[in-house]
Amino acid sequence: MRRREFVALLGGAGLLFIHIMPGTAGDGAVDRLSLPGLIEFNGESYRLAWSSHPTSHYYKQEYLPPGQTSERFQRMVLIEATVRGVDVNGAVAAQVNTLNKRKSTDPTVNFAASRNPDNGEIILDFILSAQDPKGEDVVEWNAYRYAALRGKGGESGVLLFGISWRAYGDDATNFLRRLKSVRPAEVKALASHPLPVVRPVD
Repeated sequence: MRRREFVALLGGAGLLFIHIMPGTAGDGAVDRLSLPGLIEFNGESYRLAWSSHPTSHYYKQEYLPPGQTSERFQRMVLIEATVRGVDVNGAVAAQVNTLNKRKSTDPTVNFAASRNPDNGEIILDFILSAQDPKGEDVVEWNAYRYAALRGKGGESGVLLFGISWRAYGDDATNFLRRLKSVRPAEVKALASHPLPVVRPVD
């Protein structure tokens, strides 16, 4: 199961788990945000593994540790930018609305949001679960940091800097237990990490 098969964000703009064909992976991934091929986060390196530019104002890039794939990963860093038509509050509200709708079919769904009063950034972290096509349980925890971004013409936009963790099969229950103890430190690391400086290119 690819990670773009769960829910949509930004009212259909497609930041998380959208059911689409996989993008270019590995060495063929195209950097459209003027970022380095390797991203460092919390003492670990992540390489650009997948990218997408589905509309003129929306960009998405996924980074994985060496040896992991988009089809079956344990950790991921994602960087996304929309440079027109949405602000931080709107982006978070769209994701929360999607998560609330998902609760009817996914009892694992749980989320929390916190706002930085100094800069208006919001961190939303949430849990999802599903089964892959073979019937194996998959549990995922995500923490998304939303920050204001100005588009090329000065339009309001959003930068998303996020982390995603997954567990599969028999490890799903232990994953959720471990998450309780490590989640606060990971959210803190996400909040304090320098935001990438993106320069979208077509």
